[in-house]
Amino acid sequence: MSAEDKKIPQQYSELLAPYATRPEHSKGRKIEEPEHIYRSIYQRDRDRIIHSSAFRRLQYKTQVFVNHEGDHYRTRLTHTLEVVQIARTIAKALGLNEELVEAIALAHDLGHTPFGHAGEEALDEIMKDKDGSGFEHNQQGLRIVDLLEERYPNFKGLNLTWEVREGIIKHATSFDKPTQTGEFSNPCPPTLEAQVVNAADEIAYNNHDLDDGITSGLIKADLLNNIELWQIAKKEVNKSYTKLASAVEKKQIIRYLINIQVSELIEQSKTMIQDLKIDSPGAAKEQKVSVISFNNTMRRKLNELSDFLLKNLYRHFKVVRMSSKAQRFIREIFDVYLENPEQLPDFTGRGRDYDSGPLERIICDYIAGMTDRYALDEYKRLFHPWERV
Repeated sequence: MSAEDKKIPQQYSELLAPYATRPEHSKGRKIEEPEHIYRSIYQRDRDRIIHSSAFRRLQYKTQVFVNHEGDHYRTRLTHTLEVVQIARTIAKALGLNEELVEAIALAHDLGHTPFGHAGEEALDEIMKDKDGSGFEHNQQGLRIVDLLEERYPNFKGLNLTWEVREGIIKHATSFDKPTQTGEFSNPCPPTLEAQVVNAADEIAYNNHDLDDGITSGLIKADLLNNIELWQIAKKEVNKSYTKLASAVEKKQIIRYLINIQVSELIEQSKTMIQDLKIDSPGAAKEQKVSVISFNNTMRRKLNELSDFLLKNLYRHFKVVRMSSKAQRFIREIFDVYLENPEQLPDFTGRGRDYDSGPLERIICDYIAGMTDRYALDEYKRLFHPWERV
């Protein structure tokens, strides 16, 4: 590709802030490829993620409620799309690279197991017991895009850019405490674009889990009257509208909550960028704290909301029962495969021409990739004598 050709997808860079990540300055891909003349490297990463099998499986993976609980609860896929929406708004307001933000956001949950965090905890315990390696969904997400996806004849995985891969492995929220290894073991924070995705993920799951919790009846709306953010949002909605149906009022309150959090995050991040004199991507990486952040007042309010969700939704006895049952499914399925590996389908990686790891890791990869629905059906096939195999 000529230098003139390379200019075509890079015109977008002229619209970016000085501290944004530019596609022409990417650290590139593990396997060098000719780039497209109309699409930037991060656009191509986005497209590869969307077309991946792991992305499609997010449709039937748990956010909080298992898929069969109802059609209108969030799944990992709808959650991911909501994160993308929020993240792109923040990125645009700050002059960051929306294409990179979108790619990282679309990929940030690829490594999640069936049955949400319950599934991850089960596989982590199993793998620590088997070989000490454990399981962490950020690392699994990187493993998927680097090795497990099979679409291209010349390389394993999706061959994504370094910046997107870093955003996957360094994704961090109150639920995600990644352990960086290998080429990402440096202590510096990820790009500002990856930090935007971290914040957008927290905004999305706090508010949408709250929405689903109320819809399910596990959270009673009157309990929220003591939560400061909810009080503020409800007061503002009731100022604008009177006699709203409860379902519409709830949706307007959630809408207001998201808007105020996104707005506060943008304003505080602008202040941080100015105060820390962030004038390049490198300057952002030199910081010891996340530049994309909430102010202390908003953080206090969000912590109150998070604590409420932990107590009233994530530790609700029905959610705990569902999680415990899911963990038993996963442990029993794992043990059956390990006892007799010939029950594993051929496509799991046994006998392939690449090293996908020891048997325990092959089983772990296979189970981690399952949807809720597939895992439940597999359990029936393995343990119910009247079920077709």
